[in-house]
Amino acid sequence: MQTLRFHCHQCEREEEHCECERYCALCFGADNVRLCEDGMYYCLNCREACDYAAQE
Repeated sequence: MQTLRFHCHQCEREEEHCECERYCALCFGADNVRLCEDGMYYCLNCREACDYAAQE
């Protein structure tokens, strides 16, 4: 089974290769941000509140 890879909305790279400034798209926080399926970065609190999942 192939894992779906998320790509940054801005640079189109996968999270481990993305060099964009990383901050939460909702609250603009910088703690524990991860790339989600829509190509945007979200902090843990916003991911949990909006039920977004980061790539495993």
